Amino acid sequence: MPRLNACPPSAPGQRPAAGHRARQRPVALTLSLLLGLGGLSLGAAAQSATPPAPAASASEPPAVPSALDAPMFYQLMIAEVEANAGRLGNAYEVMLDAARRLNDPALYERAVSLAVQGRSGDSAAAAAQAWRRAQPQSLDAVRTQVQILAATDRLNDLGEPLRSLLLLSPPEQRNAIMAGLPRFLEAAKDRPKMLQVAEEALEPYLDAPETRTMARTALGRVALAADQPERAFQLARRALADEPAAAAPAVLAIELMPNVPAAETLVQGALAQPGMPPTLRLTYARMLEQRQRLVEAVQQLRRALADQPDLPQGWMSLGAMLMDMHRPAEATQALQRAHEELQRSPPAEAVPTGEGTDRLQDLLLQLLAQAALQQGDTRAAADWLGRIPGERVTLAVLARQSELLADQGQLAEARRRLREAPAADQPEPAARLLAEVQLLRHANRWQDSYQLLRDALQRDPENSGLMYELAMSAERLQRYDEMEALLRRVAALKPDDAQTYNALGYSLAERNLRLDEAASLIERALKLSPGDPYITDSQGWLAYRRGQLPEAERLLRQAWGTRPHPDVAAHLGEVLWAQGRRDEAMAIWREGLAGGQTADAVRQTMARLKATAQ
Repeated sequence: MPRLNACPPSAPGQRPAAGHRARQRPVALTLSLLLGLGGLSLGAAAQSATPPAPAASASEPPAVPSALDAPMFYQLMIAEVEANAGRLGNAYEVMLDAARRLNDPALYERAVSLAVQGRSGDSAAAAAQAWRRAQPQSLDAVRTQVQILAATDRLNDLGEPLRSLLLLSPPEQRNAIMAGLPRFLEAAKDRPKMLQVAEEALEPYLDAPETRTMARTALGRVALAADQPERAFQLARRALADEPAAAAPAVLAIELMPNVPAAETLVQGALAQPGMPPTLRLTYARMLEQRQRLVEAVQQLRRALADQPDLPQGWMSLGAMLMDMHRPAEATQALQRAHEELQRSPPAEAVPTGEGTDRLQDLLLQLLAQAALQQGDTRAAADWLGRIPGERVTLAVLARQSELLADQGQLAEARRRLREAPAADQPEPAARLLAEVQLLRHANRWQDSYQLLRDALQRDPENSGLMYELAMSAERLQRYDEMEALLRRVAALKPDDAQTYNALGYSLAERNLRLDEAASLIERALKLSPGDPYITDSQGWLAYRRGQLPEAERLLRQAWGTRPHPDVAAHLGEVLWAQGRRDEAMAIWREGLAGGQTADAVRQTMARLKATAQ
């Protein structure tokens, strides 16, 4: 079964543009910080503006003169004036000189900030190094140096500061720092060197009971980033062997599943431990979804929500997956529960309040509208979409609204809206075109979608995405020679695209033509995307065309059990019907019909075989 998709920096000393300059810290704010800088008084400058202080008693020690005298105060003010004028190079030099003179951490930090604003990695690294030399025991200094060196990919200089950061950190903070180490190193281009630096820094902590779990997990993540998944797997296995209920190595094992199938055994073992947080099961479910194992993903989500039902993002994921399985009624129940939980308690720990929560709300409303459309309830769909504020309407929302207009006989207006209406996500013209193609297909205007895509491909003749979509429209119009030619062009441009080979192989099997060639194409697709249920469905349908009914049933049941889709139900039901097992066929077809508006293939198959739903 084929898939139908359609849907120059300034350096210090250079003057930035006005928009950049406007983001500099205002002078007034900086001066207010200077007044309390480093616990120092204003010295002579302050004395000129305030009455003399009472004389100290004989028992009090003599006051220590402040280093922040009037000349230094004005030096700092000049640095900030230079920064606000956009002369960041000058500001940096003046600020770093002041930091060295006063040995004040706030000024070193400000010098680093000015260098970063000026996009000068060399200057930022120099300021951080000066801070380290002046204050070798400062945790803030070494942390800043590690951040700068990692961000600027200076791995050769990173080893000693990283080891010092872990050594100087309080023991109760060391695990948290190790957990953040992979993120520190993510910008590195030299992956083997990145792994070496991490190994040298973490080696003292790999066997200590209080740090070994996090040290192994952090090193495992770096190993995975360095394309050494087997090394990462061994580290996760050792971590979970010593601490079976640890969440961090279990999450690493989940991330390893695409590369190391045995990692899933570690995940399942960890989930069996008492007290494991439900969020780990949510993470596992999302990986199962990515692996196209939707039935198992839904099972894991249901278990997680049974343990912790007040997770709106969990209910939302469940609803989205049920939608993908074409179960709109069940999806609606899950999505409505997500809506209730989100209204009751926004997931602050998972989604920040404000803009992030708004996006989550809008996506939820779109899913509810989609579920309503699958059930043929256009009024409910319009109601859900209408709750999204106009200024947050995206192209996806416009597409749903346009489908509703088309269903009311206003196709021309629907197309105009997709082309011209403003969208919050500012989509590219190509995205608007594909949305219009999908609208035309929704309205069963395949000839119009074909012409629209053909015109677009003439303007962009090497666009493989447009070729694929045009091939799908051509097939629907029974232009099979053109469809084959287009898909072969896509395969030449994208030789690793599994769906192209699958689409071509399935089309041959569907038309009962050149079945050996169809088998070769589908096998190639499966090698590129092992376990893909869409390709497994194609395999099953090919076996049916060859008269291999038991093998066809096995493959189609595998596809149905992994990712239930009405098209798979249509195929599996027909194979059962051909074997005389009509009650089983009818049961599968009834499940497929639960997809509502997306179950056309089931209805067409039943009509062709003259099977009547009970």
